[in-house]
Amino acid sequence: MSQINQLFEFMLSQSPNVSDLNFSVGKAPQVEINGQLKEVPIRGMGKLSAYQTEQIALALIRDDRHLLQKLFRQGSVDLSYSIPGKTRFRVNIFSQRGTYSIVLRVIPNGVPTVEELGLPPQINQIAEERNGIVLVTGPTGNGKSTTLAAIINRINEDKAYHIVTIEDPLEYLHRHKKSTINQRELGADVPSFSLALRAALRQAPKVILVGEMRDLETTEIALEAAETGHLVLSTLHTIDASKTVDRIIGIFPKNEEQQIRTRFSQTFKWIVCQRLVPRADGKGRLAVCEIMRSTPRTREYIQKGESEKEGRSLLDAIQDGSLDGMQSFDMELERLWKEGMITKEIALSYATNAPNLSLRMSGISATTAEGKRFLEEQVKKSEPKAEEKKKPEPPQKAMVNDVPADFSAADIKDLME
Repeated sequence: MSQINQLFEFMLSQSPNVSDLNFSVGKAPQVEINGQLKEVPIRGMGKLSAYQTEQIALALIRDDRHLLQKLFRQGSVDLSYSIPGKTRFRVNIFSQRGTYSIVLRVIPNGVPTVEELGLPPQINQIAEERNGIVLVTGPTGNGKSTTLAAIINRINEDKAYHIVTIEDPLEYLHRHKKSTINQRELGADVPSFSLALRAALRQAPKVILVGEMRDLETTEIALEAAETGHLVLSTLHTIDASKTVDRIIGIFPKNEEQQIRTRFSQTFKWIVCQRLVPRADGKGRLAVCEIMRSTPRTREYIQKGESEKEGRSLLDAIQDGSLDGMQSFDMELERLWKEGMITKEIALSYATNAPNLSLRMSGISATTAEGKRFLEEQVKKSEPKAEEKKKPEPPQKAMVNDVPADFSAADIKDLME
């Protein structure tokens, strides 16, 4: 194990901003720095062979029979790995084209605070909630687990609660402070999120963290826990608040939609959608958050469903709710651009509505005649030209036994050569 630890440490030494280590057959070992992969030259180790990645995978699994069985049966496995006293990793090993690839996500030492992560200060208010559902969403690798860890850490420092976390795998290790924290890991402590969550209801927690709402059963139990007075925190892989609501509703059968809309509108407290965007100075990335919280307006829009005709839009409610601590992605991107933290190109590439954001950056309102003309031009540019819409189909050659009729023996010979 000392050799593999030395390899990982050498790769981490490439930059203080290394977020992932990547081992794939046919490529040299790689590190991800600020969202970009970079090869690490290692003496005696060029492009990795299938044998090398398999040996690294087995070293990480450490003869754990449960993990080996899961890898063989499901084709991938999650686990945690640590270099004692130095670094912890969240590891995913997966098969591809008959070989194994490995990605190790670096888990920083200690549990970060909301302030250290540069997150909006209103996220600290989540720690004051007594019940309900809080969802932190975003694409993979955009810091959802870290944000949840910061929230749990705040509760741990301020409240004398019993907190149960259910994770796959364990990432941040929380110490008992004012609260008592029990952390359960899928595979090692419990076979599934749903079983662990149902058991947690009998363990007298005030706060339950569920690593991910993966299926209907887990989501149903989470709603039940929130309705019975627990604070439930979890994640989803959705890009904004509106899509998050759609995902929760869509998990359930269509005939239960109105019932789930009513239940979710009454139990949700916050939805925090997070993306990491490159800084203008090239020194890392910034967390940009869309934040929606429970208000009479957002509850009504979730319960009745969004409707452009009737003027119900969760995005409009978020943009009008700044006094309640709400903010949209585009509002934050515009602010960061004005402060010189990100470039205009980056802001527009991550925007929910790039044309509208471009207008605001130009000082033009979307409701003016000039703004409307600009938006119309953007729509026209995105539409295919008339001549491109209906291109004539090329004439089909007569076929004989799947070979064109005019295809000569010489042509076949050329192809064989």
